[in-house]
Amino acid sequence: MATHTSEVEALPRSGRPADSPDSRRSLGDLVRDDPLSTAITVSIDVVTSAIATAVAIWWIVLRQSDYPPLWTIALYPVALVGVFGLRKIYRRGLNRRFLDEVGKVMTGCTVAAMVLLSLMLLAGLDERPGAATTKLWISALFWVPFGRLVRDLVQRNLRRHGHLMAPTLIIGDGPVTEQVVGRMVAAPEHGLKPVGVLAAGAPPRDRDERASRVPQLGGVDDLDQAIRATNAEILVVAFAVTNVERLTASVRIAHRHGVKVWIVPRMFDVIGRRSRVDHIGGLPLMSVPHTNPQGWQFRTKHIGDRVVAALILAAISPVFLTLMLLVRLSSPGPIFFAQPRVGRDGRVFDCLKFRSMRPEDPTAEKFRPAAGNAPGGVEGVDRRTRIGKIMRSTSMDELPQLLNVVRGEMSLVGPRPERPEFVSLFEVQIRRYGERHRVKAGVTGWAQVHGLRGQTSIADRAEWDNYYIENWSLWLDVKILLLTVLAVLKRAE
Repeated sequence: MATHTSEVEALPRSGRPADSPDSRRSLGDLVRDDPLSTAITVSIDVVTSAIATAVAIWWIVLRQSDYPPLWTIALYPVALVGVFGLRKIYRRGLNRRFLDEVGKVMTGCTVAAMVLLSLMLLAGLDERPGAATTKLWISALFWVPFGRLVRDLVQRNLRRHGHLMAPTLIIGDGPVTEQVVGRMVAAPEHGLKPVGVLAAGAPPRDRDERASRVPQLGGVDDLDQAIRATNAEILVVAFAVTNVERLTASVRIAHRHGVKVWIVPRMFDVIGRRSRVDHIGGLPLMSVPHTNPQGWQFRTKHIGDRVVAALILAAISPVFLTLMLLVRLSSPGPIFFAQPRVGRDGRVFDCLKFRSMRPEDPTAEKFRPAAGNAPGGVEGVDRRTRIGKIMRSTSMDELPQLLNVVRGEMSLVGPRPERPEFVSLFEVQIRRYGERHRVKAGVTGWAQVHGLRGQTSIADRAEWDNYYIENWSLWLDVKILLLTVLAVLKRAE
């Protein structure tokens, strides 16, 4: 380790060797860096808030005969950027999705308008500053989030095509390391490109197929050379059983290279988004909030689910009745298909769907899902009717589950229910699978809006579903319902 430390200390102040390829960086590399990336975001906020201000001034002049000096309204972009900076809205996050930041952005717009109004009142302006500021605030609530939405869409599209990706090293051993690498490969929108794995202990003999695309660059003691060879910008320390001092030293080396460090905590299963770090002296303590599925929050959620489901059924009743008629005319059989599914606390209920298939051939071979995958989609011989294909591609065959919600058997949002025979199998094979049944099953869920529909990994579904339970909030439910609208636009079986 001493050799590594001396090499690091000999680096230039920038943290990169003078002859490194990093000295000839592309425009994409520069845009990805925090300083310029933040500057671009600030510029977008300045432009959109300036547009909002111009629209508000036009509105004020058009509709108000008495208004404060227009130069005071024009100070809004300055106030907005200042508020965003103080509220740390420009801090970089791994998954900066528009729906995750829109609440903070709109709150910042409101606070900036209140700051501007307060300054007007303190300055003694009495030309109806409240009416003028209200128009400015309404304009900003549209234009500023719109700019953030455009930025999010452009950035995600570029990352899906391999641009704006930060080279990332991973330190760790075992399945958690493979899981981290798999998440980076499967979700490029995070902006992390795995370029190497460093073993925390003995180099593993066998590696996951997804992680095999990422080279093994030795052990944790080779971090210094790995950073130089790959120009890594991010280091992720995954769960690893090794000498803590060695990992601590690796974090110090990464920081001296200017590499950002992310750490997977050992008790990652119980650490959610509401967890926070406090200190006793210099000793950090992590608070782990508890989500109680039996508490008043979930009881309130279930009441709201029934009310909203009933309203949706009333609103779509013409479509619902039309589909009932088309299913009846499509082929012999019932309109609804009722299938036993496992819900909250392991209780079995009949999950309703519009029948989309012709009767099954009793002599046909029974369907069995591929190892590690959930059942779903077209299982075996394709028996879908013409209207059944349309309903399943648009997820309209799931609409009768709103009746399950009204009856209290399901929730609008929650883990998707599975058949009893598969539940018994998955509970033995899949880690934490049974914990999904702490809450009611849902018409849609956190896993489904992340593409885990049909015959996809059941282990990944269990991971996403338990994340939803541990981090549940009303806003998370709203976000999932909004994302569901986007998800159903993609063709499904």
